[in-house]
Amino acid sequence: MKKDQKVFMIDNLNAKVKQAQGVVLSDYSGLKVDQINELRREIKKAGGEFEVVKNNLFYLAGKDQWQIAKEDLQGATVALWVYENDPSILKILTNFIKKNDLPKIKLGFWDKEKILPERINQLASLPNLEKSRIRLVGFLKSPFYQLVGNLNGNLLKLAYLLQARKDQLEGGEQN
Repeated sequence: MKKDQKVFMIDNLNAKVKQAQGVVLSDYSGLKVDQINELRREIKKAGGEFEVVKNNLFYLAGKDQWQIAKEDLQGATVALWVYENDPSILKILTNFIKKNDLPKIKLGFWDKEKILPERINQLASLPNLEKSRIRLVGFLKSPFYQLVGNLNGNLLKLAYLLQARKDQLEGGEQN
């Protein structure tokens, strides 16, 4: 690869590093081209990017932003770029790994911090951002619904009590 191509690739990786919320690096050895393309399509639909990267160029691009060591970048490396603060894209990768036993996750970075494969799996198990917002709103609204329900229940009891007393008094007058 020519030097100007390397400079272009490093600049491209630098832009992705600055834009990305997170990145997961995996060893794609053993994956077939059609499997990589299938995974790439699924990730692209979800708003991420999945690309093969050269270890040395990735190191040069990411060393200022992340605590990355050259030892972490051994073997064939593919990067999953996550551009939103929603870890649901990681679920696509982990489901693919469960199905195919490949690729092997090396490490990742989330919010500029290094994370290990166990943490990546934890992030992947979280609900997506939309579901989390819905749960939060429901959680915040539930005390008010309980309060309204309790107040309405007491008002209904009072109304039934007054109605019973009225019926009792009206029944006493007729006798």
